[in-house]
Amino acid sequence: MPHPLPRPLEILPSGPLHGTVAVPGDKSISHRSLMLSALAVGESRIEGLLEGEDVLATAAAMRAMGADIQRGSDGIWTVNGVGVGGLLQPETAFDMGNSGTSTRLLMGLVASHPITTTFTGDASLSKRPMGRVIEPLSRMGADFTSSPGGRLPLMVRGLNPAVPIDYTLPVASAQVKSAILLAGLNTPGITRVIEPIATRDHSERMLRGFGAELSVEETNQGRIISLVGEAELKPQSIVVPGDPSSAAFLVVAASIVPGSDVLVMNVGLNPTRAGLFEALRMMGADIVEENPRIVGGEPVADLRVRHAPLRAIEVPAHLAPSMIDEYPVLFVAAAFAEGRTIARGAHELRVKESDRITAMADALGACGVAVEEYEDGAAIQGNGGGPIAGGATIASQLDHRIAMSMAVAGLGAKSSLTIDDVSPIATSYPMFLETLDALKGSQTVAAS
Repeated sequence: MPHPLPRPLEILPSGPLHGTVAVPGDKSISHRSLMLSALAVGESRIEGLLEGEDVLATAAAMRAMGADIQRGSDGIWTVNGVGVGGLLQPETAFDMGNSGTSTRLLMGLVASHPITTTFTGDASLSKRPMGRVIEPLSRMGADFTSSPGGRLPLMVRGLNPAVPIDYTLPVASAQVKSAILLAGLNTPGITRVIEPIATRDHSERMLRGFGAELSVEETNQGRIISLVGEAELKPQSIVVPGDPSSAAFLVVAASIVPGSDVLVMNVGLNPTRAGLFEALRMMGADIVEENPRIVGGEPVADLRVRHAPLRAIEVPAHLAPSMIDEYPVLFVAAAFAEGRTIARGAHELRVKESDRITAMADALGACGVAVEEYEDGAAIQGNGGGPIAGGATIASQLDHRIAMSMAVAGLGAKSSLTIDDVSPIATSYPMFLETLDALKGSQTVAAS
């Protein structure tokens, strides 16, 4: 999947944002919906699936391994699965584009099936280390041949039957946890994952929903997740809530642009994902949950966000796993706050689509914001609520979250800023820029 030609874009300062928007479906849940539906026997229906490039890469891979996956004209996806253990040998390599989640979770699926396949990706994904997934899956019996540093392209030779393991996560990573659990589905015996620090729990919730025998025990060691292998998954009807990571950009935009009043509909508020909203409230953000409800086992609400003065905080370390993807846009909020915000505990940011700590430090620094880097985060000196300087050209580093974060920052700048390439935004939120434009004009915008 070749990366498209760079698409530079000038971001102009904005007046107040007003309107109602429904953000795209949750990316994490969308990936898992497709994978687990493909492992069930029978037809599953998925409503609200995120149709970004990352999730479409997952759909393509599951089709290549035998699942029948179709999108209806009504936007509802149907998946006729092959059953656990029924995945077929794909004919060609998996081109994962920019999707680290797809890659790591699919490595887990393949690891316990008699399948050999190669994973490739774009320039950004090919820089991301896969060793933290390779190590536990190798213990289960899978064989890996990777590029130097445990990077893509890499080949996986699955083992069937694989060997169940007890594995303590050395770093907090929902992707590693999920890869091991997905491998455990087709492994006889009980596979256990111990996570000293809790991470997003979509995999656990959805595995239970599909009928897997899974238990979670809270202990002094942390959460012990036990999965009984050789599972029989039952098809489901799934409604994917709005992605809190996508909503984060709109919430911060409304918080920093004076006079704004925005309603973000149908936002998933799983407590393992909602850390940013808690941090923003600590900073003084005006975020009100309206119409709280449960959708498919996930807490959901509409978020009413009005501009409010923000003040600096030291972000509590325990929030880091629940907002790891939102740190870049948190740094933007901090740039508009009163005082010096310190956000640490986020080593993972160094090995995302880009080194997000350095990328954001460079981007905000070019716009006149003082940022001090730490190995696991940054300190951002806020400007007290006034506009930042802007007037710079920003390197997005092929990273959708850097591009969207700096698009939000540009709304509150004195001078326009230019993002060198906004095309990566399509991986998670294809209509993001159109949504911002519409909110400037008080329109209601549908998700995409």
